[in-house]
Amino acid sequence: MKRKDYFSKDITVTFDLGRCIHSRNCFLQLPEVFDPSKRPWVQADNAAADDIAATIRACPSGALAFKRADGSAEKPPKINRLAIWENGPLIVAGEISVEGADPETRVAMCRCGASKNKPYCDGSHVEAGFKTTGEPTPKSPPTNDDQGGGALVSRVPDGPLKVEGNLEICTGTGKQIAKTSKAFLCRCGASKNKPFCDGSHKEIGFQDSVKPN
Repeated sequence: MKRKDYFSKDITVTFDLGRCIHSRNCFLQLPEVFDPSKRPWVQADNAAADDIAATIRACPSGALAFKRADGSAEKPPKINRLAIWENGPLIVAGEISVEGADPETRVAMCRCGASKNKPYCDGSHVEAGFKTTGEPTPKSPPTNDDQGGGALVSRVPDGPLKVEGNLEICTGTGKQIAKTSKAFLCRCGASKNKPFCDGSHKEIGFQDSVKPN
């Protein structure tokens, strides 16, 4: 889905509806700018550019992004980090390139299998009634202590999400469960070793064909 732009003289706010998971962080932090009851729902002239940028950086899905008039851009965290949301998506923060796209700093990846905007989460887990813990104790891959660098995210056709690059995987409350340089993550919703793939997509006939990388 194409991003929509909202302009002010100091900052341009961009929004991708297909990636919004309705965390409401933007409205709760800066309602004078982000108010879904108004049209346009983003009014970028109503606050300082620094405040708007800070609020956007708290958007977990990356649906909101910004461009500063002075040319400054959002900097990624030094450590790529994946957090597991209770009954919801995988939230990745870092230097993340999804299927060859330009790197970005925040993405929410579908793990319920129901998103209409795969591999991104679009909030469909709520309608689908997806239920799973955000505090798993999985059998994890071998530990890799390297840090830094970008991470590449891609889909295995009709299979898991593949992440290549140094990555720290945490529960929703921040407990570290893995540090790895390559991970295969469940995106069909059926794995018994979430967040990792255990092959269950084959048993349930999960389908989401994409061109292999």
